[in-house]
Amino acid sequence: MIESKGWNWKIVKDNQAEIWKNPSIESYYLLNRWKLQDKKKFLDLGCGLGRHSILFGKNDFNVNCFDISEEAINRTKEWAEQEKLKFEYNVGDMLKLPYKNEQFDCIYCRNVISHTDTEGMKQVIQEIYRVMKRDGECYLTLGSKDTWGFKQEDWPLIDENTRLRMEEGPEYKIPHFYVDYNLVKELFKDFEIINIYQVVDYYEDEKGLFDSYHYHVLIQKK
Repeated sequence: MIESKGWNWKIVKDNQAEIWKNPSIESYYLLNRWKLQDKKKFLDLGCGLGRHSILFGKNDFNVNCFDISEEAINRTKEWAEQEKLKFEYNVGDMLKLPYKNEQFDCIYCRNVISHTDTEGMKQVIQEIYRVMKRDGECYLTLGSKDTWGFKQEDWPLIDENTRLRMEEGPEYKIPHFYVDYNLVKELFKDFEIINIYQVVDYYEDEKGLFDSYHYHVLIQKK
């Protein structure tokens, strides 16, 4: 199993961080869905700079912020204090979550748990299952094998599903795990799968047009 490694948030300056302070589109749907289900105890698994922690905290969820990066946790805490929000914080490895069994009603992990290899992914999923309450839900994203990153032959192949990202930036030398539909079904066989869909994002820079494919998965603990 490859060593866990998180984003290098120290090189993401405040003027570059605005995109990471805006909640993702689906977070508003999940906020409404989980409110209607009266779910309260929320785990932001891989909280980054805190964009989803702040959103859910402002809507009366009991928020727990978790990240492997102490820098991320410190910046989330600073933002939360500015908003007069009180959260629980933990720095650690998603391979071994520092929480008791069946503790959370809802878990959100966007573009987070892919930062491991195949064996690590299996262990992370076991940990998610362990800390979720019965009937609890988790929304997560996984890199698709259709995306450009998986096709980069100059990025080292760690196992049949994992490449080491070699692009300069905050994800340099961070493992990226990729899936197809059948692998998603296999990985989450112990859960009820409520939804699976694949999203493609397009973006351009001076090097050209890029596309990024991700599976979005909503699961429930049986």
